[in-house]
Amino acid sequence: MLRRNVNDNKPITDAHDYATALSRIDQLMNAEPGTAEGRELDLLADLVETYEDENEPMGHPDPVTALEFRLEQTASRA
Repeated sequence: MLRRNVNDNKPITDAHDYATALSRIDQLMNAEPGTAEGRELDLLADLVETYEDENEPMGHPDPVTALEFRLEQTASRA
């Protein structure tokens, strides 16, 4: 099982750490807020966001692409 200790707040520094964190986030997606797993999920989400901001900037989509994406998301819930 991939697990990062909640107290182990080291930054994600490479692609391996990033993949490990994403895998663990997937395992924790149903964690209840306030539990150890919920806190681990929050920590990992923050660490992943920081890593992505520094290493994989997304930029802003053009308006048409953003609307198309939103319509797809809405349609998939119907």
